[in-house]
Amino acid sequence: MDRICDDRVVIITGAGRGLGRAYALELAAQGAKVVVNDLGVGTHGDATAERPAEDVVAEIRAAGGEAMASFDDVADWEASARLVQAAIDRFGRLDAVVNNAGFVRDRMFVSCTPEEWDAVIRVHLRGHFCVSRHAAAHWRERHKAGERVDARIVNTSSGAGLQGSIGQSAYAAAKAGIATLTLVQAAELARYGVTANGLAPNARTRMTETAFAEAMKAKPGQFDTFAPENTAPLVAWLVSTRSAAVTGEIFELIGGTIRLALGWTDGPEEKRDGRWEAAELGEAVARLVAARPAAKGVYGV
Repeated sequence: MDRICDDRVVIITGAGRGLGRAYALELAAQGAKVVVNDLGVGTHGDATAERPAEDVVAEIRAAGGEAMASFDDVADWEASARLVQAAIDRFGRLDAVVNNAGFVRDRMFVSCTPEEWDAVIRVHLRGHFCVSRHAAAHWRERHKAGERVDARIVNTSSGAGLQGSIGQSAYAAAKAGIATLTLVQAAELARYGVTANGLAPNARTRMTETAFAEAMKAKPGQFDTFAPENTAPLVAWLVSTRSAAVTGEIFELIGGTIRLALGWTDGPEEKRDGRWEAAELGEAVARLVAARPAAKGVYGV
């Protein structure tokens, strides 16, 4: 087997189940040393007595790999610093962060409470910020000390963030923010030898089974399009040294189909030398909308 992540040290958040677990197992199989971070919370972020991170670490070690468990809160500034430092202390270095942790509090926008909004934004958007920020500071210090840095940030956006999703305003807003954060990280951190890319996975997890259980159900005798393991090889490649030339991209992967998402860019325009009159804008806007390529629909419409 051509192992493409030998000796890479990787933190994966939310790695106790679903996509995160699949990433951890694949990266370990590819030779990486993995920090399996998971609080063991429920799908709504509620506390449980479960410690799935330990189970994943046991699987990796049983297969001959190296891993450690972490129970730090990724959205807590001090706890996320401990997470990054724990990886460095245990394995002597840090090469990549895969930000995957999250939960949902689905609610129609008109019914969403501030508490639900804040909880979702916190774990997704702030969680991505905290862990990546501490990792980036470490890599910058290594770069300034004259070391060659070849590091990776892999973020998790969503189709909900790229095109919106009914009943998921907080989740969609957080995931849209993560997509844009990825672009800024890629632009700012390149000077230190760090790339940043994002994923918009289409997979069967505890979160997606709540809303799309029937559509994502595995069909006997057929390729399991929505198995979490389908996304794991892309994560391994992005974490590897082979992806050094790729940064600032958002990838969508559905089963065996991989594609790049195209973000906001300039569309049709109409120009005049002076200021538009308000009454004239209706016809101008209608022409612009008619001339643009058709947008993907909001999920659930």
